Amino acid sequence: MGYVKDNFKAKADQLSQEIKSLIAEHGNMVLDKVTVAQAYQGMRGIPGLITETSLLDANEGIRFRGYSIPQLRDLLPKAPGGSEPLPEGLFYLMLVGDIPTTEDVEHISSTWARRSHVPNHVFAAIEALPVNTHPMTQFCAAIMALQTESKFAKAYQEGISKKEHWSFVYEDAMTLIARLPRVAAYIYRRKYKNGDHIQPDGMLDWGANFAHMLGFEDKGFWALMRLYLTIHADHEGGNVSAHATHLVGSALSDPYLSFAAGMLGLAGPLHGLANQEVIRWIEELQEKLGTQEPTKEQIADYIKTTLSEGKVVPGYGHAVLRKTDPRFTAQMEFAKTHCPEDPTVKTVWNIYEVAPSILESTGKIKNPWPNVDAHSGALLKHYGLVEEDFYTVLFGVSRALGVLASLCWDRALGFPIERPKSMTTEWVKNFVAENTKMA
Repeated sequence: MGYVKDNFKAKADQLSQEIKSLIAEHGNMVLDKVTVAQAYQGMRGIPGLITETSLLDANEGIRFRGYSIPQLRDLLPKAPGGSEPLPEGLFYLMLVGDIPTTEDVEHISSTWARRSHVPNHVFAAIEALPVNTHPMTQFCAAIMALQTESKFAKAYQEGISKKEHWSFVYEDAMTLIARLPRVAAYIYRRKYKNGDHIQPDGMLDWGANFAHMLGFEDKGFWALMRLYLTIHADHEGGNVSAHATHLVGSALSDPYLSFAAGMLGLAGPLHGLANQEVIRWIEELQEKLGTQEPTKEQIADYIKTTLSEGKVVPGYGHAVLRKTDPRFTAQMEFAKTHCPEDPTVKTVWNIYEVAPSILESTGKIKNPWPNVDAHSGALLKHYGLVEEDFYTVLFGVSRALGVLASLCWDRALGFPIERPKSMTTEWVKNFVAENTKMA
């Protein structure tokens, strides 16, 4: 079975029993009251999902299994001579719940390398699309084409026990994660590099091999990919890509179909396109001001102009966080080491110096602090990955780690199909009227 898989099963069995006891003893306890506004406005803030892999705290930021991003940058194993955590280590942590050893990470890395072969029909499916097709459309089509490889789908048709679901979901998750960098790199080279493809190097770790197949051999970029793939991996379960994957998976759709659903959500402008919107806003700022390094005063005036036109400053604000996103801070620290003199990077830092106070002064913005997207585009541009439409694909490759680890937990714990109750507006109006009279 493989010892990582054994470790996961042991943890899942233990937690499953704890959850059964929790429901038996406290299943009727009310967690929160749902307001009319919450019902209409995206169910924001309503506790209604269990996601074991990470938790977002409004004041502390994202924690993976209780560990902050600064802690993970320190504790997770790194590539020989490297400074950033290996994404394989974060996947192990999210799946098993323990900080992995170097041997654990090497085991996962070698497993993914062995499973990374992509069937020819997947490339054929990509090639059937026009070259100018958006990279996310090509990515989603390729994931659907990979679905022919699903062990869970085949096993389910053969009538496996519900207790065995987790095992086949685990196998699919591992294979899908292993193949995503090859698929994403193929799309990148096809669309932007005239189809001049680069074969994988099985001796490299998952993130470095992805960078290599994209065509980047700068070791600084390899380090950036390891960091990027780690910090974008998960953000608890309520965001669109995580929730969509969980929702579709709850119908016992296999991991390929479930992950494809998540990526279709990630492709939406309100979810996964923010990083490219940030870098485009910065480039427009630089162009209109006629300088690559505008002063803080010039930036402040431009921000005020943006707000006066009824627009938002992209990269600032978050649905939950009420402080600077630790993922932004991690990228800023990376940049201070690897590219402190880059003019666009310095512009990102200057925006950080002036934007929060201006946004806060409007009295309309609860969180005036930068999120993860405020910095990532500038780093990618520094190393030459300038094709902004591809940035969401990078996000998607990373997000696979979190949502597929969570899907393994969903099946290991036997979570049922998700089916929240909905109401009509007429019902809400009657409810409000009746309770107003009672008051």
